[in-house]
Amino acid sequence: MKAVEDIHMFYEHNMVSDIRAVLEDEWGMEIINYPKADVVFKHVLFDFDGTLSLIREGWRGIMIPYFVEVLLDTPKAESKEAIDEEVTLFVDRLTGKQTIFQCIKLDGEVVKRGGVKNEPGVYKAEYLRRLGVHIENRIKDLTENNNKAHEYMVPGGVELLELLRDKGCTLYLASGTDEIDVQNEARLLGLDKFFGEHIYGAVDAMTDCSKEAVIKEIISKNNLTGAELLSFGDGYVEIELVSDVGGYSVGVATDEVRRKGVNPVKRERLLEGGADLIIPDFAEPQELIAFLFH
Repeated sequence: MKAVEDIHMFYEHNMVSDIRAVLEDEWGMEIINYPKADVVFKHVLFDFDGTLSLIREGWRGIMIPYFVEVLLDTPKAESKEAIDEEVTLFVDRLTGKQTIFQCIKLDGEVVKRGGVKNEPGVYKAEYLRRLGVHIENRIKDLTENNNKAHEYMVPGGVELLELLRDKGCTLYLASGTDEIDVQNEARLLGLDKFFGEHIYGAVDAMTDCSKEAVIKEIISKNNLTGAELLSFGDGYVEIELVSDVGGYSVGVATDEVRRKGVNPVKRERLLEGGADLIIPDFAEPQELIAFLFH
């Protein structure tokens, strides 16, 4: 493992076009901002899909082609390449919010191209149907054999959660996935024990961002300054929200297929959102804790 200082120096003095060249097979940290010396984190917010869970790995490969397919069927559709670029942009920009927000945006793009306005829930239902086919065997696998849970998680996640719990931190899980599914999948992975009643997901009647509501509740209920909130996430939204309140945001840029190394697309998205630290996974939890709890 590279020392924290070595990683920091490397990024200060080298131009890197592809982060894989640095972290292909080696764990390290890309430090944008150091944690404040006078702050001790006691409340820690985690995203779920792509941050801890890999059950839904490949969801972008389901959503983006489906949305492109819908827009190509509109009267004023541009080229497939142009639509693909626009869909990828708004899907990634809204990653971290409830799925319905991406479907609301899709409906607006349909209308803009002369298509018929639809209920966003119709698009969501079809996307979830397609995603369900994609992950069906994974859910079956976990249901029948929970010893396989580690195969569907970002490496080191359990160990990090244990260390945070041992430090007396209160842990929160907030996801854009439907709440009933988050609760079920957290249980299948054995992660529910770390969060207890603090597991939040999308609710059909909710039209506000669930993660924003959770962050406000954490700060208000515990009388925190924003700086006392630590978060881990792989989406633009949670990084931006925590950064906006002055919290410390760790961007988890895992290559979900390889289960190690950095996904450069994720990294760019996380940096754009305002991440303070980029890591490939949690494979070195002791070093990560030592850095965050200096």
